[in-house]
Amino acid sequence: MPFANSDGANIYYEVHGEGPAVLFVHGSGGHHAAWWQQIPYFTKRGYSAVTLDLRGFGRSTSDVEEYDSLEFPGDILAVLDHAGIDTAVLVGQSIGASAALKVAVANPDRVAGVVLAHSLGGLDHPELAELVKADRAEAEKLSVLDRLMSKAFQESSPEMTFLFRQMGTFNKAKMQDLRNLTVGGPTLETLADLGVPICFLAGESDAVIRPATIRRAQELVPGSVLELIPQAPHSMYWERPDLFNAGIERFLTTVYA
Repeated sequence: MPFANSDGANIYYEVHGEGPAVLFVHGSGGHHAAWWQQIPYFTKRGYSAVTLDLRGFGRSTSDVEEYDSLEFPGDILAVLDHAGIDTAVLVGQSIGASAALKVAVANPDRVAGVVLAHSLGGLDHPELAELVKADRAEAEKLSVLDRLMSKAFQESSPEMTFLFRQMGTFNKAKMQDLRNLTVGGPTLETLADLGVPICFLAGESDAVIRPATIRRAQELVPGSVLELIPQAPHSMYWERPDLFNAGIERFLTTVYA
């Protein structure tokens, strides 16, 4: 399987299927294999599905003690270049959404659309910053696992819950190692002039970022669309892939019409 060079870091990636490209950017506990419930779905529907490991995750370079998230957009671009992909829709999960949105801002000609999954993508706006801060304070009252998936799923699917937790053991980078997660996000004015379609995709049962916060962000971003899914948690891609995949596909049909 191929590696792309991103400013000296070796970035592992995979390309599955043929057709318009959809590149999935994992969150802090994931890596390329986290998308095992998305790849078959989208390749069967005529898309080229691309996954990668950001530096410090999965099979990518992991030989430093700290990982600067400002370097993550370069990892994504390196994969697009190495794979010969001119344009793609970027699907960013949680912290992966910030990197995806930065790529779109810096290289709008390479990005056909952005899905901000369970994240505001690091938007630089004082009202939104306060909402996110309040949401985070509530989330930190819960265990990490309870923030990410529902109690019902944990009880009914212990095997899937165990696998979810094991996924993170393949990563050297942990949340505490990631620097500049909230630095360098775009302003609303920047997005207004960007010309790249943006979709906010989140669950009404997300314990990390509240539905009201997602709704407000979508209201403030001109031309953006909202996919707010009932009874879906922060890790919807894992717990309710049917809902997650359908929400992305609805956006793709408008981008790749």
